[in-house]
Amino acid sequence: MKMLIRSLFAVICLGLPAGAWAQLSLPHFFSDYMVLQRERAAAIWGKAEPEAEVTIAFKGKTATAKADAKGKWRAEIETGAADAQGAEMKVTSGDKTLTLADVLVGEVWLASGQSNMYFTMNRVPAYEELMSKADYPALRMFNAPLVTAEEPQEDIEGEWSLCSPETVPGYSAVAFFFALKLHQDLGIPVAVLKTCWGGKPVETFTSREALNTLPGTKLMVDKLMQEAAAYDQATADAQYEKQLETWKATMAAAKGKSAEQRKRLPKKPAAPKPPLLTEGKPGVLFNAMINPFAGYTMRGAIWYQGEGNAKAGAVPYDQTLPLMIRDWRERWGDDFSFYFVQLANYRAPSTEPGTQDYWALLQDRMRHILETTPKTGMAVINDVGEVADIHPKDKMTPGYRLARWALAKDYGRDLVYSSPLYKSSEVKDGAMKITFDHVGTGLAVRGDGDLKRFEIAGADRVWHWADAKIESKDSVLVSSPKVKQPAAVRYAWASNPEGANLVNSEDLPASVFRTDDWDDVEPKEGPASAKGQEDRRAKAAEIRELNEKLSKMEKGSAEFLALRKKIQALLVELKAMAGGK
Repeated sequence: MKMLIRSLFAVICLGLPAGAWAQLSLPHFFSDYMVLQRERAAAIWGKAEPEAEVTIAFKGKTATAKADAKGKWRAEIETGAADAQGAEMKVTSGDKTLTLADVLVGEVWLASGQSNMYFTMNRVPAYEELMSKADYPALRMFNAPLVTAEEPQEDIEGEWSLCSPETVPGYSAVAFFFALKLHQDLGIPVAVLKTCWGGKPVETFTSREALNTLPGTKLMVDKLMQEAAAYDQATADAQYEKQLETWKATMAAAKGKSAEQRKRLPKKPAAPKPPLLTEGKPGVLFNAMINPFAGYTMRGAIWYQGEGNAKAGAVPYDQTLPLMIRDWRERWGDDFSFYFVQLANYRAPSTEPGTQDYWALLQDRMRHILETTPKTGMAVINDVGEVADIHPKDKMTPGYRLARWALAKDYGRDLVYSSPLYKSSEVKDGAMKITFDHVGTGLAVRGDGDLKRFEIAGADRVWHWADAKIESKDSVLVSSPKVKQPAAVRYAWASNPEGANLVNSEDLPASVFRTDDWDDVEPKEGPASAKGQEDRRAKAAEIRELNEKLSKMEKGSAEFLALRKKIQALLVELKAMAGGK
C-alpha cells in the first residue's frame, strides 16, 4: 500500500508546476522497517522545499539539515547501540512530517552481483523446511527491482520486509544465510540491501567515470557511447519486426514435427533497447541500482559475480573488481569491508594437467585481489559446484563462509575465517615446497587417500600430475619423477578440479593457485581464444542475415534450396569453430 501511495504521488506531481512538487520526501529505502547501522552517525537524505530546514528525530536524538537551492538535503543522526525494539523516526520540515515505523538499529550490509547472488531461497527444495521456520523479525531485507538508467539515479523502488516464512522464499539465498549467521552469532538485528541482476559483468555495476580511468574498460565505455550515438529507435524497431517474423515462421514450420526434426529452436528475439538503457552495458546498472544506495551507512558489502567476466578478451578481473570496489568506497565516502565469493567448480571435470582455462584464471585473479585491495575477503567454494549447472543449489555454504570473514574481521571473533591461501614456494631436493596461510591448526586431506590436483612443470613448461604430501602444519611438498628440476606448481587449475582435497583444520578448501606467471593459461588460437570468439560471432551474424533472406523466398524454389544448403554448410562451420565434432 505504501508503494502504491508513493507511485500515485509521483504521477500527480508530474502535472504540477516545477516549484510545487518540492515536497518533503525520502528515497524508498528510508521507510518503515528499515535498519540503521549501529554505533555510527547514520546518513539520512531526501528532498524538501528549497532552503527549508529539515529535522530528524530518533530515539531521543535529533539532527538538522538545510535543503539547498534544488531542495536536496542530507543529515546524520547518531544511532547508538544495537536495538531490536522498533522505534519511530520522524522527519519534519515546516508543517510536514514523515513518520517511519518500526526502525531498528543493528548491522547493515549490501549484497550485489549477478545470478548466484540473485538466486532465491525458493529455488532449492531442500530449504523448504528451513523456510517454514524462518521467523526472524530482526533480520530484514530490502529487495531492489531490476531497472536501468542512462544517468545516476537518487532513488530506487522497493521496500523493507521482515524475515518470515512468507517473505524468505524471495530472499537472495546467499545473502540470507550470510545475514542469518551474523544475526544468530551476534544476537542483534541484521539487514541486507539486495541489488543484483543475473548474467551481468562487473563493469555494468561500476560508474563510467571510474571505468574511464582504466585503459581496458575505457574502450568499453567508448564503444558504448559510439553505439548510443548511432542508435536509431525506428531502425531498431524495424529490424526487430523482421527478426520477430522470421522467428514466428521458424516456430510455425516446427509445429507438429518431432524433436529430432525440429532440432534446436531459436529463442524469441528481445525488443530493442537504447544502449544506455541496456542492462549489462558499462555503468548502466551502477546508475540505476548502485548509485541510489551510495552513502547508506553500513558495515560492508558482499559480492557474488564473475561468471560474466570469465571469457576470452576480458579485462583482467584483478583490475576490474578492485576498480569497482574503489569506486563504491569513494561514492560512500567509507572504506567499508568487501567480501566476495570465488567462482564454484563448474562443467565436466578435466582429466589432463596443463589445462588452459578462463574459469580457473578468473578464480586465481580473485585470489590476487586479497593481496592488492585492503579490507577484502574471499569465500572459496570449489567444493560445492555442479557439473551441469552454473547455479549451485548449495547457497548455505558460500553464505556462511562469507560470514566467517565478517565475524572475524568486523566483529572480532577468534576463528579461522579463510581457506588456505598460497603464500610462497621454494625448490627443495628436486621437489617444490609450497607454504600456505590460513591453515588453522594445520593442513589436512579431506577424505581418504592422497592429495590430488597438484600439477608440476619444469623449465620446458610441460605439465604433469604431481605427487603431493603434507610436510608440515602449513606446507605441502610437490614432486614428480618426470620433473627433475621443478619450476612451477599449480593446484586445482581447472573449471572443475574434481578430487581437489587440500583443506585446513576447519575443512575449508584451499584456493586455486599457481606459482608461475607464464603465458600458457589463455589459448592464443582456436575456439576459446579472443579471435576465435570474434570469428564465431561474425559467422553467426552471417547466418542470421541469410536466414532473414531465406524467410522471404518462395519455399521449394531453386534459389531457396541453394541458400538453405549454404546456411547448413555455414552451421557446420560454426559448430567446428566452437570445437564441436
